[in-house]
Amino acid sequence: MNEDAEPVHRRLVITGSGIAGLTAAIYAARANNDPLVLEGDEPGGQLTLTTDVANYPGFPEGIGGTELINEMKEQAKRFGTEIEHGVVESIDDAERPYELTLASGERYTADAVIVASGASARTLSVPGEDKLMGYGVSTCATCDGAFFRGEEMLVVGGGDAAMEEATFLTKFASKVHLVHRREEFRAEDYWIERLEEHVEEGDIEVMRNTELAEIRGSPEEGVEDISLLTNPEGHPSENRDDPRTEEFDFDVGAVFLAIGHTPNTDYLRETGVEMDDAGYLTTAGGTGGGQTHTDVPGIFGAGDVVDHHYQQAVTAAGMGSKAALDADTYLETHTDEAQTAPLAESDD
Repeated sequence: MNEDAEPVHRRLVITGSGIAGLTAAIYAARANNDPLVLEGDEPGGQLTLTTDVANYPGFPEGIGGTELINEMKEQAKRFGTEIEHGVVESIDDAERPYELTLASGERYTADAVIVASGASARTLSVPGEDKLMGYGVSTCATCDGAFFRGEEMLVVGGGDAAMEEATFLTKFASKVHLVHRREEFRAEDYWIERLEEHVEEGDIEVMRNTELAEIRGSPEEGVEDISLLTNPEGHPSENRDDPRTEEFDFDVGAVFLAIGHTPNTDYLRETGVEMDDAGYLTTAGGTGGGQTHTDVPGIFGAGDVVDHHYQQAVTAAGMGSKAALDADTYLETHTDEAQTAPLAESDD
């Protein structure tokens, strides 16, 4: 790619090809906004890690995560969406149209941008984790818990998400084991109290100062068993040489990693888009139109890049449609000035 070449102009660029981005693309293409979807490092997003999606409306028998994404891609293309692989490295919002620079050196300008690059689930990088992701290892209890009904299940984490996931899984598991590498939890008192109620009822067992060391099994048979490390002072993986550190095998049917997500928003750091301390986008919200607007006119946010609470495929789809509708309204009223004028301090 010739980095000195003039950037290619697009009416609308969507960063991310998960549920939010593809829903936005379908709506935007049907509105004749000629969307370009840039897939990024994780084409299809988190949903492609789920082998069977049973809670997305319209599929009573369930559907594979990758299959659902591929069907949505074809639907978006049918209406005129262009999809390209590209990792956005930066966005220059100093003037309109905005300029996007990709890691490959390619450049695009856009009258409007929908940020739908999602959030990546944090993982542990322990042996067996990658091989069994989607086959008994999951980062979403709400998505996958029901598939392991009657099994003993393991949740890794010590924050609100881990407490919530462990509590949710008691609906399906014969027993839930919560593993935390320290003695103290980081979760809010509300979640700790709920956890303790389940511990008293025998639904959950808490294993403090313990870490997951290995997951064994196969895609065909799922998780067969795991190895755990424990040390009375915590952080056992960092203290393997300590004679008090013990490793032992443990039988569970599923492993859920609940150690948080990292929003994919680094490429927005130099823009005027407001984010919280964790990097999630701040959007207008409210009950009327314009809910997906960021602080930068013409840049919109949708899906897990905004939502750090629900993080469900169906809520991401809803936000994607909102972002496309908001972008359409913006483009109808701002396209001419966007292509000719520097960015004003305010659109008021």
